[in-house]
Amino acid sequence: MSKVYEALKRAQQQGLGIQVDIPGELDGAEVFTAAPEASVREESPGVAARQEDPELRTIAMVVPPGSVALPWKGAVDLAASEQYRIIRTRIVQHPKRPKMLLITSAKSGDGKTVSAINIAGALALRDNANVLLIDADFRHKGLCEMLGLPGGLGLANLLDGSCALQEAIIRVEQYPNLYVLPAGVRGINPAELLDSEVWDSACAIIREHFDFVVLDVPPIASVADYELIQAKCDGVIVVIRPDHTDRTLCMRALELVPREKMMGVVLNCAYQWFLCRTHESYVYGQGAQAK
Repeated sequence: MSKVYEALKRAQQQGLGIQVDIPGELDGAEVFTAAPEASVREESPGVAARQEDPELRTIAMVVPPGSVALPWKGAVDLAASEQYRIIRTRIVQHPKRPKMLLITSAKSGDGKTVSAINIAGALALRDNANVLLIDADFRHKGLCEMLGLPGGLGLANLLDGSCALQEAIIRVEQYPNLYVLPAGVRGINPAELLDSEVWDSACAIIREHFDFVVLDVPPIASVADYELIQAKCDGVIVVIRPDHTDRTLCMRALELVPREKMMGVVLNCAYQWFLCRTHESYVYGQGAQAK
C-alpha cells in the first residue's frame, strides 16, 4: 500500500471535512513500477523501482526547450541548478524545519512561479522526499502551463467540494517524488474558498503526507488570498528581480512578512557584477577538478 494511499485513508477516517474517495484494495500483490529512464531523481545506487500510487494521475510534463524551469541537466544550467540546490540545503537544514513554504514577491513579473517550480524540483530530487507543488495564485494561473501539465481540476475545486483530493493531484512522471496541485477552476471569490474550514482540513491532510509543500501565491498584500494562505505556512520566501522590482514596494512587502516566518530572499535573473570577486582557486562543476 502506497504512502499516499495510507495518508489519505487516515484523513478520511479522521473525518477532516474533505471528500477523500479511497479506491478498493488492489487484487494480489502491491504494484511496483520502474522509474522512467529520463528521470533525474537523485537516489542511491541499486534503487530500480518504487511503489506506484494507483489512485493518483501520473502525467508526463512537457517543458518547452530553453525554459528556465527545472534546470537540472546540461552544462549551461549548472550555475542555476547549483543555486537552487543551495536554497534546498538551507531549507532542509533550517533550525525551524519548515514544511509548508510560501513563494511570493512584491509585484507580478518578479519570477515567483519559476522560483516555486525550481525550489520544489530541487527538494524532489532528494531520495524519499515527497514534495507537493501547489498553484495557489488563483487569479494568475501559470504554473501548469509552464510545466506543460493540464489545468482542469485543482485546489479551487477541492475547496468548493466538487472533487476529491486524489482527483486533483498530479504526479509528475519524470520526477516520481514531485506532485502538483493545479489552481483549478473557481466559481467564487478565492478569499471565500480560503477562509473556510475546508482549507484548514486540506492543510492538515497535506502536512500529514508530504515532506515539503511549496505554494506559488499572489504578491504580498495584493489580495486577501495571500494573508489567508500565509497564515497556514511555516516559512515565506520572497523573490526579487533586479531592474524590475520597485524598491519602495519591495521594502514595504518585506516589512509585512512576519519575522518568525521570513526564510529569506531569492534574487531572480541576477547578473554577474563586474566588481564581484570570483573563486579563482577552484573550479566547481560536473567533471571539474580543483586547480
